[in-house]
Amino acid sequence: MPNTHPCKLVVLITEAALEDRLAEDVMRLGAHGYTVSDVRGQGSHGPRPGAWAADASIRMEILCDADTSQAITQHVEQAYFRNFAMVVFVSDVGVLRPDKFVRRS
Repeated sequence: MPNTHPCKLVVLITEAALEDRLAEDVMRLGAHGYTVSDVRGQGSHGPRPGAWAADASIRMEILCDADTSQAITQHVEQAYFRNFAMVVFVSDVGVLRPDKFVRRS
């Protein structure tokens, strides 16, 4: 679409217990905001049906610029991968109203 602007979509799928810590982290690292959803599924750590708090999972989505995307992914890799179930991926997306998601120059 010609009226969209390039942006990064960072998606973190992880243990629900990390939500508050991750929210603080991503905002400190430059994100303008995030969206969190409750999710369930199965992966290398086995099923995560979310039937009780200890196995609940979330999906956190952050729209941001490339520098913020890199800061977030490097931080979560170092801080959380060793001790927590977490999947992270980054996509190139186009957004309307880019001022809501990227740093202003």
